[in-house]
Amino acid sequence: MRELVRTNDIVLVSAVGALLDSANIHHLVLDQNMSVVEGSLGMLPRRILVHEDDNQEARQLLTDAGLGHELRADD
Repeated sequence: MRELVRTNDIVLVSAVGALLDSANIHHLVLDQNMSVVEGSLGMLPRRILVHEDDNQEARQLLTDAGLGHELRADD
């Protein structure tokens, strides 16, 4: 799995998820239920991951949608 985006912005998480869904790119959102631990403050970032095989396609999709600046470094 490769991390695409890490953010506290739940609207961005939703938008990225919708883009990936529309392209049939399976993804996983980690830490979305951490609000129980943090007290709903939104301090802990959510992470969006995709399979290694879908990484480049997902990165291109987000870049084309104007969200390239939100991408994590691709090591």
